Amino acid sequence: MKTTFVGDSRSLELLINAIVDYAIFMLDTDGLVRTWNKGAERLKGYAPDEIIGKHFSIFYTPEDREIGLPKRALATAAETGRFASEGWRVRKDGRRFWALVVLDAIRDEEGRLIGFAKVTRDITERQQAHNDLLESERRYRRLVEAVVDYAIFQLDPSGHVATWNAGAERIKGYRPDEIIGRHFSAFYTPEDIKKGVPTKALAEASEKGRFEAEGWRMRKDGTRFWASVVIDRITDESGAIIGFAKVTRDLTERKQAQDELQRVQEQLVASQKLEAVGQLSGGIAHDFNNLLMIVLGNLENAERASRNIAGPNLHRALANAKRGAQRAAALTSRLLAFSRRQALDPKPIHLNGFLSGLQEFLQRTLGERIEVQTVGGAGLWQIEADVNHLESTIVNLAINARDAMPNGGKLTIEAANVSADENYSRANPELAAGQYVVISVSDTGSGMTPEVLDHAFEPFFTTKEPGQGTGLGLSQVYGFVKQSGGHVKIYSEVGEGTSIKMYFPRYFGDERPASDDVDEFISEGASVETILVVEDDADLRAYVSDVLRDLNYRVLSAGSAQVALTTLLQEGQQVDLLLTDVVMPGINGRELGRRAQQIRPHLRILYMTGYSRNAVVHQGRLDEGVDLMEKPVTQARLALKVREILDRT
Repeated sequence: MKTTFVGDSRSLELLINAIVDYAIFMLDTDGLVRTWNKGAERLKGYAPDEIIGKHFSIFYTPEDREIGLPKRALATAAETGRFASEGWRVRKDGRRFWALVVLDAIRDEEGRLIGFAKVTRDITERQQAHNDLLESERRYRRLVEAVVDYAIFQLDPSGHVATWNAGAERIKGYRPDEIIGRHFSAFYTPEDIKKGVPTKALAEASEKGRFEAEGWRMRKDGTRFWASVVIDRITDESGAIIGFAKVTRDLTERKQAQDELQRVQEQLVASQKLEAVGQLSGGIAHDFNNLLMIVLGNLENAERASRNIAGPNLHRALANAKRGAQRAAALTSRLLAFSRRQALDPKPIHLNGFLSGLQEFLQRTLGERIEVQTVGGAGLWQIEADVNHLESTIVNLAINARDAMPNGGKLTIEAANVSADENYSRANPELAAGQYVVISVSDTGSGMTPEVLDHAFEPFFTTKEPGQGTGLGLSQVYGFVKQSGGHVKIYSEVGEGTSIKMYFPRYFGDERPASDDVDEFISEGASVETILVVEDDADLRAYVSDVLRDLNYRVLSAGSAQVALTTLLQEGQQVDLLLTDVVMPGINGRELGRRAQQIRPHLRILYMTGYSRNAVVHQGRLDEGVDLMEKPVTQARLALKVREILDRT
């Protein structure tokens, strides 16, 4: 026999019907609907006459009915007094909503079950928000786990690893089960741990909300990598710290590229500094050569004039003055070597024979306490260089090595073929890619400090006591190798000795025989010839003019190219030879020569310069094949060269 429920009072019915946000209704013991409030009608869509008397399973989805969920709900409520759950329910129109359901058992005074009170609430929006949050978290988790270029993981408040993504495993080498639970200081170098860097990082992140840094970090296998690190503080709603988010990126390649760029820039700055000093030294040496030519020439005149009338004291004084001037000329020659403006006579050199012949000389020069060893090689390429300057360069280096080995040692001079590829050239921007022969001069001496290495090639820099050296030795080596088209590097450590490597380009041409020296002679009949001397230095112009007049030439002089051109334009003015300086203000010697031969096509021209032939040709100041004298010029050499050109057919 079924029991029918009737409201106990009108007021209770009005109260329940007034609730529209909840479906509140009663079921009998079989689950048939017996009451229906306004909230149930609004929520589920049924009018009372459409639903009262029907089984409450109508509100369940087909899937839930198939698994017997309505029956289990009644059984649970009957047994325990209540059944509560969340799940999808179905409205009259078939649409689904997410419901919070409570089913309470109703019993009479004797405790007999007489039905159930059912309360349903639509929490679809809340569930959707919850689902959205879960999906967002899943997407974030998938995103973090998919990132392999960044180590993204969490730390607990004490700094222990709590999560671990694939990027962290790839970069640091630990699997999740190997690292989760361990302190993050495992990633730091022993030096940083000793300094307390991990503790300071967490402290800064805790205080300021974020810690950012770059530095060396450790992988599981002990290798180091350069890392960009960010640690962010994580707090709950109350502001309490519940952990840290840590992001690490491997920037080793960028760090290496930056270090390489910095190294190349430092090399370039050093090269530019040496180039600037070289230009300054070359300019000083050029001007000083002009002065020395005047001094030496007048000393020669004084010697000749006093040969038969002066006493021994005057002869000795003139000889001493001449030696001093010649030493000054040697000094300017070294400056020109550094500035790559010295006069060179490059020829092909077989280095095996060259080094073999040099060993005995060096052994005698350096003494018994220094063991000298020269090492050539089979198939050693030829180079093209000035033999005398190359020998002087190696002797210079050998003497420096001896001074660095006061208690004796070993000097090794070795030549080897080297092919410099593009990678080597990028690392050494002053050396173009190609084939070279490297001559290494190595000693077992005291070595150089980094500070000395930085200045080793600078002119006048020396570590010797005052009066023990000019400081031009290594600068002369630098200039000679550079002028020969090569490159020079120093490798040295304190207590480990020094090795200087000179790279000379491989010579591909045929061996050329050395030209014979020109016989010295002065033809007769020179008194009828006219020479136009063009020199902007008044003292030097006067000296050269006097020397030529003493040689019975007719001399015209001009202080500038403009004056010289005016002289050449005069009709009837005889000029057999134009003797001109190369470097002059305004119109230079090269342009003067070009214009002069336009005016007088058969005019012979002799150039003078304080620089070397290589320098003035390389700088475009002169063409190949012209007649050129390099200052300072002795009177005999000037007479010889002038006569040679005038006698040329």
